[in-house]
Amino acid sequence: MQSENHLRLLRYILIALCLAGSLVAGYLTFSAFTETSFLCGEGGGCDIVRQSQYSKVMGIPVALIGLLGYLGLFAVLVMEQRSEFFEDNGPMLVFGLSLIGFLYSAYLTYLELNVIHAICPYCVASAVIMTVVSGLALYRTIHIILA
Repeated sequence: MQSENHLRLLRYILIALCLAGSLVAGYLTFSAFTETSFLCGEGGGCDIVRQSQYSKVMGIPVALIGLLGYLGLFAVLVMEQRSEFFEDNGPMLVFGLSLIGFLYSAYLTYLELNVIHAICPYCVASAVIMTVVSGLALYRTIHIILA
């Protein structure tokens, strides 16, 4: 029973982190489509990163991809309590999706530091959130497998 409560708490924490990540990525998506940076200083790191060639993949803002990733993770976590398929496969799906998000965030952070030479604090916040989500998802998956 204690293990069940532990896993439930982890799931709720993951849901909260995905909502937080959605807010950050939502702001970045809004900024990308409106080409504004009202929460970042004009001409600062946010603008430089947003205007770089790396801010889009095939014309799609990276921020939108991140927002969809967070919303996808959120959907899987919610469906774990509503569907037998997601109850059985959700933890592995969450881990796999968050690992992809973590690796892509690491790549984007590398680009900010070494290629673009500018830091977007919101991008960093999203990368930190995705790192924590990925770590907790790994921990949860291992805990389920070993139980």
